[in-house]
Amino acid sequence: MRARIYKPARNAMQSGTAKTRDWVLEFAPASARDVDPLMGWTSSDDTQSQVRLRFPTLEAAQDYAEANGIEAVVSEPKLRKANVRPGGYGENFATNRRSVWTH
Repeated sequence: MRARIYKPARNAMQSGTAKTRDWVLEFAPASARDVDPLMGWTSSDDTQSQVRLRFPTLEAAQDYAEANGIEAVVSEPKLRKANVRPGGYGENFATNRRSVWTH
């Protein structure tokens, strides 16, 4: 069995970092998907491709893979720089503003 261990990136539709702190162990598909001739649905007989395990640390994910004989490849995350403005959002409504507030 092959698997991939990675830290998920944030969704394009979210501004926060929810669900991006845990490491995910995801199994690689063992067989190709087939199209059902009657209904046109895509299906597969590989149930492991539906499994996604979450771990709090990379070491925990690697230990689990090693203990269960899973060949795992680790994908290191690309860390993004924090976007912190001095003053923050509250500065938009400060009473001591020097410039005119406009949109």
